Amino acid sequence: MKTISTNAAPAAIGPYSQAKISGGLVFASGQIPVDPATGAIEAKDIAGQTEQICKNIAALLNAAGSSMEKVVKTVCFLADISDFAAFNEVYARYFTSCPARSCVAVKDIPKGALAEIECIAEL
Repeated sequence: MKTISTNAAPAAIGPYSQAKISGGLVFASGQIPVDPATGAIEAKDIAGQTEQICKNIAALLNAAGSSMEKVVKTVCFLADISDFAAFNEVYARYFTSCPARSCVAVKDIPKGALAEIECIAEL
């Protein structure tokens, strides 16, 4: 098992890794819309936050030697299910291989984020 760490994605805010490689797969921890350059959530709307999340995931996968096209499964969390359509618009531009997915609304997301995405990808 190998731990992935990159400054191109937000640092972990708890006792976990940004990503792990095991058995030819990359397991990326849930990403929220923190801009790694500032350490803050800059975007205020769901589209902007989803854009940042996807950029963070792309950076993690790149650091692991994978890519967005190799994602096989995502789990998506929304603070408000009424953001589903706007979230999907941005999500579809990044996850072009249409991986398997779960998407649910949750009570709260760390740092007050509007969304979070975790994924599994092939190397």
